[in-house]
Amino acid sequence: MQTRFFPCLALTAICALPFTANAGEFPKGSPKFITSYRKLLSEQKETGKPAIVVFSATWCGPCQTMKNKVYPSAAVEPFHGKFLWAYLDADDRMNQKAKEKFAVSGIPHIEFLNPAGESIGQQVGSNSPEDFAKKLEEILAKAGPAAEKPQAAAK
Repeated sequence: MQTRFFPCLALTAICALPFTANAGEFPKGSPKFITSYRKLLSEQKETGKPAIVVFSATWCGPCQTMKNKVYPSAAVEPFHGKFLWAYLDADDRMNQKAKEKFAVSGIPHIEFLNPAGESIGQQVGSNSPEDFAKKLEEILAKAGPAAEKPQAAAK
């Protein structure tokens, strides 16, 4: 009986592999994610764009739903270029200071930053593409006109 059970365990482990893929791999249609908080801050100084900082983990089901279904969705796609996007692995020690700065205690934890790098809101937990798009619209309004300057200058 144990010999029959072992193949089931092996099959279960193999089936779980897609859910534990590298945190740096993103589905087609995703925004361009930066995977370093330090690099995000540097790019934010250059562009003047507001930012979205996503704290996530490969083992977190709601995090993977957001990653695979919400960020690349048609409802969220219009916001891809209006923000800088960072995707930080909550289990990576390199992200510990950022986690402490934003008091991350549950994931997905999404921190929204104005162009100066200051928090202007957060979301803990997942939601639908449409609800997330509404949240992004609110965050853009909070970010103020400075968020539009780099886009206007590029024209």
